[in-house]
Amino acid sequence: MYLSLDLQYFSQEKTEKATPKKRQESRKKGQVSKSSDVNTAFILLFVFLSFMFIGPFASEQLFTLTGFTFQEYLLIELTEENVQAMFIEYTFQAVAVVAPIMLAAMVAGIVSNYMQVGFLFAPEAIKMKLEKINPIKGFKRIFSVRALVEFLKSMLKITLVGIVTFSVLWIFIDDILKLSLYTVEESVRFVGNLMVIMGLAVAVLLIFLSVLDYMYQKYDHEKNIRMSKQDVKDEYKKTEGDPLIKSKIKEKQRQMAMSRMMQEVPKADVVITNPTHYAVALKYDNENMEAPIVIAKGVDFIALKVIKVAKHNGVMTVENRPLARALYSQAEIGDQVPEDLFKAVAEVLAYVYRIQKKL
Repeated sequence: MYLSLDLQYFSQEKTEKATPKKRQESRKKGQVSKSSDVNTAFILLFVFLSFMFIGPFASEQLFTLTGFTFQEYLLIELTEENVQAMFIEYTFQAVAVVAPIMLAAMVAGIVSNYMQVGFLFAPEAIKMKLEKINPIKGFKRIFSVRALVEFLKSMLKITLVGIVTFSVLWIFIDDILKLSLYTVEESVRFVGNLMVIMGLAVAVLLIFLSVLDYMYQKYDHEKNIRMSKQDVKDEYKKTEGDPLIKSKIKEKQRQMAMSRMMQEVPKADVVITNPTHYAVALKYDNENMEAPIVIAKGVDFIALKVIKVAKHNGVMTVENRPLARALYSQAEIGDQVPEDLFKAVAEVLAYVYRIQKKL
């Protein structure tokens, strides 16, 4: 008892690595190996580093603004001009504090994206596609292996972030319990420093996790863009052309070249033969040519055809085996006769011209 198998099923399995063309097409569609965790980790790191450097300036600005508000603005008369001036002042103060932090976040986002995918502009990735709102495909995405992996990753990150922040709080538990004994300025400074330490600790943790996530995303991307053997063959046909068609084109080109060469044979002065294996047709015009040129040549079947055309058109054929072989191997169609063969060719042409004069 034998089982029949359709080998097409095996050819459709995506077991081959993506070709450069496939990778380029995927990149144009916005399909690249990219981890959003890398962006999050770098933004968090840059933001809290900016807190570390501009923290004193920001706290000083906030204290100054708060003191000025309680000392001056609470005592002024509420008019349209005063309210407008207060709004402008508060806006400038807020921008001065927030702008460096937002700039750091923007730089972090650009750097993290460039590190992963380089410069990429893929408008096709943001095109509206109806399949994206297909409820069946959406259900499959929600309850897919990838969704399960993302859920486990999120739970792992939440757990580890909780452990790290709790550890930082536990290290500073004594200072936290004494917080009520500090002045307002000292309390704010301590809480700010504690937030920066917690943020940097979490950022370092997320960078470590994002590296692992990026490796997984790269593996998943490579898996998704794999190609079947048939896909590779089809792509090769599209880029290089169908081998069958290319062979037919080359055959047609050879036929056309052969036809043009045979049209030149009647113009020859002599055809030097082997006598049947080689044939080289020479033409010489002492007024326009420095030396005889080869206008046709061939071996075996083509040689016989050259000889036949020459005889049909009254072109003399001269048997000279060494010279025929030498001309065939050393000169291409349209080339002059090599210098070392000048003497032998001149003797043949002189013989041909004497015979033609007698005729």
